[in-house]
Amino acid sequence: MTKVLLLAMLFSMAINAQGYKVGDVASDFSLKNVNGKMVSLKDYSAAKGFIVVFTCNHCPYSKAYEQRIMELDKKYASLGYPVIAINPNDPNYDNDDSFANMVKRSNDRNYTFPYLVDETQNIAKTYGATRTPHVYLLQKSGTTLEVAYIGAIDDNSEDASAAQKHYVEDAVNALAKGQKPLVTSAKAIGCTIKWKKS
Repeated sequence: MTKVLLLAMLFSMAINAQGYKVGDVASDFSLKNVNGKMVSLKDYSAAKGFIVVFTCNHCPYSKAYEQRIMELDKKYASLGYPVIAINPNDPNYDNDDSFANMVKRSNDRNYTFPYLVDETQNIAKTYGATRTPHVYLLQKSGTTLEVAYIGAIDDNSEDASAAQKHYVEDAVNALAKGQKPLVTSAKAIGCTIKWKKS
């Protein structure tokens, strides 16, 4: 095994070792939205929780799930669970993920939710996100935010109509009824996050 490959594996393991687990308390953040304004979860005083989605422009899986992410916000924002989309990718890997192209995509697709840039990638690392898309469902508990679900949106990354398990919808529906989700995690299927080279 080459030294470079070994270092790459250790770096990947170190990133994956970090991050939240279901039941952990999530920290707030302040990230720039496509409208140029900074957004924090504390800005949403009426929210009962959040559907935090790490996603991007260039990944085919993110594109396949884009409409579903938009529909999640339209369905659940009014019930107190808005979508907060975050692009964690290094735009040097693919210019489609540049801030300018984030602005363009948000405008072209008429996003109803914030689309934030994680320029330092610290939030993705704090959460433990590894893929795009990768969902973290947060539930307010007093003054804290508890991680209630982590993983995929549903069980079909290609065809929304063919999905049989709707993990995020089922989890939000449970939380809205004051119940714990039956499924609290599902493997996120998507492109690997494009980390900056140190």
